[in-house]
Amino acid sequence: MPSLPPELSTEERHAALAKAAEVRRLRAELRHELKAGNVTLGDLLNRSANDDVVGKMKTLVVLESLPGVGKVKARRTMDEIGIASSRRLRGLGEHQRASLLAVFDPQQ
Repeated sequence: MPSLPPELSTEERHAALAKAAEVRRLRAELRHELKAGNVTLGDLLNRSANDDVVGKMKTLVVLESLPGVGKVKARRTMDEIGIASSRRLRGLGEHQRASLLAVFDPQQ
């Protein structure tokens, strides 16, 4: 039997919505920085272990945000490496991280 979400007061609901909006804004900012080349894939992978905002980002979305990488290349590369499309940055294994860096961030 599915569990019901907890009952939240109006204040708690507003606080949760504000927190979610802030996390979405931070992730959009990170994707923009990645697209602009101010942040590297290696930087995000390193931050993912300790930063919930980064660690819970979907790998596919991050790869699509890289300069010169689109939806097709991102999905194809993830399939070749063996990474599920639902995998988040924090959930990547060492070999998967190394393979992604070899493809998308060769100077690392």
